[in-house]
Amino acid sequence: MPVVKGSKTHTKVKDVKISYDFNWQRLHWMSLQACYRRSAYFEYYEDELVPFYEKNIPFLFDYNEQLLHFIMKAIKMKVELKFTESYEPAYPSMEDVRNAISPKKKADPGQKPYMQVFDERMGFQQNLSIVDLLFNQGPHSMNYL
Repeated sequence: MPVVKGSKTHTKVKDVKISYDFNWQRLHWMSLQACYRRSAYFEYYEDELVPFYEKNIPFLFDYNEQLLHFIMKAIKMKVELKFTESYEPAYPSMEDVRNAISPKKKADPGQKPYMQVFDERMGFQQNLSIVDLLFNQGPHSMNYL
């Protein structure tokens, strides 16, 4: 997802703006349709996902938060989200997992296979995305997790 580049080196996460200079939403939505149209549950969630590819939500944080609420509702995950008011370098009273996932480290989630759209050609592809699980497992996604 393209973001607006600012003149500042450090931009607060809540202030990062999404760029709509080209129609990335259309490309993303067409990719999801092409990959998942034949999945078991794509049509079940399609109408709720379309607004994410039609509306222009100015800030990346707001977009991600709304998408997170959709995903949590879709997989029936009942978790109250709480946001900090300021950066805390350490959390002595709880486990700090902010650096548990890194694009620089290869993830090995040890996933059990589930039925995917391209299973017969490519075998099970692990660690794709939550929408892959949602479109293929639907209301059973939380049980899988």
